[in-house]
Amino acid sequence: MSNQNVLVTYSAPLSFLASESWRQVLAALQSQLPLRSIHWKSASRPNLKTIQELELTLVPLDSLRDEHTSQVPVTLLEKPLLNLYVVTCEDNDSYKAIVKKQIKDWHSAISQRKNQEWIIVHIVRSDIKTTDRKFFNMKSSVLDKIKADFNIDKRDRCVQLSWTAGDHSPVIWADLVNKIKDGLLSALDSSVSQREEEVRRSESQRQMPGWNFCTFFILKESLASSFEGVKLFEDALHQYNELEVSFIQVLREKNMSWFGSLIQPVDKDDSVPLLSITKKHYRDLILANSISVFDFRIYLLARQCALLNKMRRPSEICQKVATFLATFGRRLREVEAKLPEYFIESWIFSSALSVVDQCDMWAPATELDGIQLARFSASKGELLELAKTQLDIIGAKVGHLPKKPPFATTCMDGTALHSEQNSKRSSTRRISNHEVMLAIGDKEAFYDLYCATSNRAIDMYVKAGRRKFALKLHGFLAALDIHRGRLASALAIFTSLPAHYAPHMWVSLESFVLSRALDIHAELENPQDREWIHILLAYLRTCTNDMSREVTSEVDEEKSVTELIRALHTAAASLDSDLIHTDHPIMAVQVSGDATCSDDEDLTLVDATVSNHLPCDVFIDEINITLRGRDSERLKFIAKVDKLPPGQSTVTLSCPSSSWGLYTLESSEVVMSRVHFQWQHTGTAATTPKKNQISFVRVPRSLRALDVQIRQPQQIELGTTSHLLLVISTGQNDISRATIKPTPPSGVQFNYSAARLEAEGTGTLEASDNAIVLLDAPVDADVVISLPHSDASRYHTMKIWLNVTYNTQSSTGVIRTLQTSRVVTVSLPIAVNVEDFFRGKRLFSKFTISATSHQHVRISSTELQGARSLDGVKISGCRPSRPVVTVTPEHPVNFLFSIESSNGPEVEALVRQTVEAVLSSMLVEKPQYGSLRRMLIDKLVAQLESNAEWIEAYRATGEIILPRSFEDGGDFQGPIREALAQCRPETASPCPWREIKIPVDVPRMNIVTAAQITVQPSSLPSDIQSDQLPPIYAGQPINATLILKTSFHWAEKEGKQRCYTMRYDVEERVKDWLLCGRKRGDFVATDGGSFTVPLTLIALHHGEMTLPKVDVRPLPISTQASMGSTVPSADACQVHEAEKVLILPRGGRSTYIVGMGGEYE
Repeated sequence: MSNQNVLVTYSAPLSFLASESWRQVLAALQSQLPLRSIHWKSASRPNLKTIQELELTLVPLDSLRDEHTSQVPVTLLEKPLLNLYVVTCEDNDSYKAIVKKQIKDWHSAISQRKNQEWIIVHIVRSDIKTTDRKFFNMKSSVLDKIKADFNIDKRDRCVQLSWTAGDHSPVIWADLVNKIKDGLLSALDSSVSQREEEVRRSESQRQMPGWNFCTFFILKESLASSFEGVKLFEDALHQYNELEVSFIQVLREKNMSWFGSLIQPVDKDDSVPLLSITKKHYRDLILANSISVFDFRIYLLARQCALLNKMRRPSEICQKVATFLATFGRRLREVEAKLPEYFIESWIFSSALSVVDQCDMWAPATELDGIQLARFSASKGELLELAKTQLDIIGAKVGHLPKKPPFATTCMDGTALHSEQNSKRSSTRRISNHEVMLAIGDKEAFYDLYCATSNRAIDMYVKAGRRKFALKLHGFLAALDIHRGRLASALAIFTSLPAHYAPHMWVSLESFVLSRALDIHAELENPQDREWIHILLAYLRTCTNDMSREVTSEVDEEKSVTELIRALHTAAASLDSDLIHTDHPIMAVQVSGDATCSDDEDLTLVDATVSNHLPCDVFIDEINITLRGRDSERLKFIAKVDKLPPGQSTVTLSCPSSSWGLYTLESSEVVMSRVHFQWQHTGTAATTPKKNQISFVRVPRSLRALDVQIRQPQQIELGTTSHLLLVISTGQNDISRATIKPTPPSGVQFNYSAARLEAEGTGTLEASDNAIVLLDAPVDADVVISLPHSDASRYHTMKIWLNVTYNTQSSTGVIRTLQTSRVVTVSLPIAVNVEDFFRGKRLFSKFTISATSHQHVRISSTELQGARSLDGVKISGCRPSRPVVTVTPEHPVNFLFSIESSNGPEVEALVRQTVEAVLSSMLVEKPQYGSLRRMLIDKLVAQLESNAEWIEAYRATGEIILPRSFEDGGDFQGPIREALAQCRPETASPCPWREIKIPVDVPRMNIVTAAQITVQPSSLPSDIQSDQLPPIYAGQPINATLILKTSFHWAEKEGKQRCYTMRYDVEERVKDWLLCGRKRGDFVATDGGSFTVPLTLIALHHGEMTLPKVDVRPLPISTQASMGSTVPSADACQVHEAEKVLILPRGGRSTYIVGMGGEYE
């Protein structure tokens, strides 16, 4: 019925139907099937319906029987929806004589059929259709006559097919296929509308006498079957859903006269596939009004599931079946006494498994994505779990399973209510499911079936990602193993389950499972090893949660928590290695407040609040916490404790360290023999619990504790090994042995073995390759150690990590630590740039000194020194030494020196500069300052750095006026202000001057050229000096001489004997001078040689003018070593650069005599 295709009849003259041409046309037409993308827009439906594919069955019209009225409604597709008549006439005469009457007879018979459409197909050869008619041939074609004769209404039902044998092209068949689609939709729309009207009419007569639900069901089902036949599965399912709602309404009205009893069980009713509609003649039973409610509901469910399968929704099939089995199973409990024993359980068990198998057969035909596959697996898992539940009921009834959780369920409670009825069971039939019957009689067979069904359900839940449901079934299997005496297997399952329950906060189930695991472990008499400790700790975790108290109350009567803790302490001591357990809730450690320092030794104390959440004492050995500071600095505080009472208690922990600053609580630990309970308080989001807030702990600075400072030495000499000074202040400690390990940044290395003491009597150093070892340092001593290091020019400042471990003479067994970092500036506070000027045998060097940072630098003196072994070198400053000079970032300072050498450039020069830092320590040395000196210096410098108001006064007078906000001096605030406010000259600074030695190489130059242009008017003799020249006028030719003198004084020794070819070029200044003569040329330069060129200059305007410049440069020389050419170094100076020539304007008077004519001549 539901698989019936749409019928389409065809008819034609008998001669054509018997021909080979018709068989070819029919085959070509069938090749265009099925029809695709049919859009149905019905007036009774608001939405457009799309039929993706529609199968057609083409049958001869004569093969159908005559219509007769049937009392049983059938599907609309049992009658044809479309009728085709095929015409092959090609001339009008044949049409009028024969074909027209044939078509008319066929049309008369077809027109009498209701809700059917018709189409006349005119087939012509393609060559005839393509021939053009003559323009004046007004004779109409056969197709035109057919349309005129039979298209009575406005709808065109005639189509022409231009076809050639064997042509299956869709383009040729497009018009006919579209006509077929339109005809089918028109017939379907009218048929459906009529049937829907009949259904509405029947439903409206529901309250009238004689109305029959079964008849109404058959009528409405015919509509659903019709929709199914045309692939409108959603509409078909909607009809069945409406029938289900109508049936439920009938049940509420308790009008069951159209049905038999609730159930009339027959053989194999409990074992046949649930979704099979061929196991009984359901439609005949419905028409006979004798179908039972049981059979009717199964038939309706099967039809709905069949449609859901065609819609590719297998998960909904399983969900619908699971709901039906659960609800109808409860209904069958009401008549359980009339059913065979275990019928309900067998029926639900068999039906659930059969549906799962049926869906597995349907599912491969569908393409399920990840989400759909997960839902499908979950739905099958629910059906399998429902089948497992029936085994729970059967097992409890026959004694295969205990009547207690987890096997005891609410379903079993419902079956107990009908126990009296079960004792009076009237049915003598037996169930037919062989597996269930075998499981009832054989305990091992029952266990095998139970495990197989449960494992199938677990597998489905795992595929669906439903871990909780799978874990629940694992718990059932573990309980079954306990019942069967397989304790080892049960222990393995109970031990593995808590790891899955814990992330989902199922504390009650987790506690129950762990309690069962402990019981089984005790029954097996297994040793209390590492595995047992893990189980016990997991169980104690659940005991601290209030949600699990009700579950664990019965267990606590047999297992006291106190006994468990004692057993845990004993088992922990027997472990061969440490067992670390993180974030356990039975205890918690938090810091109570800031730390304090001991007055007698380098020792830091902190109070911690320890919470014991168990109702008994916990026996432990040690509590420790770790504080984390900057740069991964860590302090570990430890306290020895025997036991922790219930609730909160305060414990004082200590750490032998002189470190100070702001720290965070990183971790805490409680040690119970070999078991270590650890909690992370800071870290990544994955390792830090959300409830743990960051705890800050401020560790104060002890003024008498050990301290280490790092600074640069007072004297720095570039080109030699660099050093840093480590100043170790011992404070109250009489150091017996101290190991100082400074760690430099990457790229820098310390030479620990070359470290040395700067002063005697402050201890001794022990040789070591990886650290500095200081021995026997006295109390209140500042030990200065010089530590060489590799090149650090890549850094402006270096951050050095210091790790110091030391012990004192008074407590040699206590190892104390200091972990800190220091930042030291390694770059020079000044930058020096040199500019050289060669003047014959003299070299003038200008040194520009600028500040490299934002700070101001004072320079006391500068000096350029030559090596002592050199003779013939005279170095002098170009002006007397100045007093103290301040270099600011905006204003550099220049110093000029003259070097006069008789032997050339064989000299090494050093610049010695002494630099004073503006913000150096200026605290007056007084004994009463004592241990507060370092603290006051730090606070004073920090205050001055934050306020710049004092700088101008300090630069002018040397006075440091502290800001009024400075109040950290305590009792010494007044003396400090007075000492700093004293007026002092720049040269009388109380601070030591730093000394910087910078090596400077004297430059070399192969050729030094002095270019000079001398001028002399042409009317004067050449021996007159330039300062005695008469006035020169604009436009007057001036004789000039270009003199080029070369010197190799500053060249290498081997280069002084060579000759070089040079080129000169006189500057052309076309706005000032007109230059005549050899303006550009080459000459040969020798040491001490001279070259002259005569020139003529003409001034183009008056005024003071400088003479043209001369560019002199060497030409490349070829060298055999480099297989090419090189250009020697050269420097040229303009001797006449500072001279100016005064050009006067040309002046004069001329007398002209002009003749006037007439008598005056």
